[in-house]
Amino acid sequence: MTETTLTTRDAVHELLARIGEGDPERIAGMYSEDCDWRLDWPEEEHGSPATPWIRHRRTRADAAEHYREIGRHHRPEDVATEVERILVDGEHAVVLGEIRQTAKPTGRAYRARFALHLTIEGGLVTRHHVYEDSLAVARAFSR
Repeated sequence: MTETTLTTRDAVHELLARIGEGDPERIAGMYSEDCDWRLDWPEEEHGSPATPWIRHRRTRADAAEHYREIGRHHRPEDVATEVERILVDGEHAVVLGEIRQTAKPTGRAYRARFALHLTIEGGLVTRHHVYEDSLAVARAFSR
């Protein structure tokens, strides 16, 4: 393994640990000031009132707000994430797994498979692209 791979893997593990702790400001500290943040959702559903955290982002402050919005819309006692695999290639990493959450507004639980493509430069996330089961999330939040 190269030093870049170790650095990338270590940064991904640190990011996941911070996400698990749930402090949006500490999580955002892992992101660069300018970050390419994309979510694989139908464009017309980005930033809907039911799922406002689902939208593209650009800054570290945006990253913090993303995690705050997730917290506001989910029951914290019903959150679980299973990371099944972390694949690293240079400064790129892909995290594969499943999230389990419960929507606060509807009380519906959901499970969603995901792939998270990260790019790490200088120990910070510069790319955060999420591919998830958007139908499962949308159904949990639909009234």
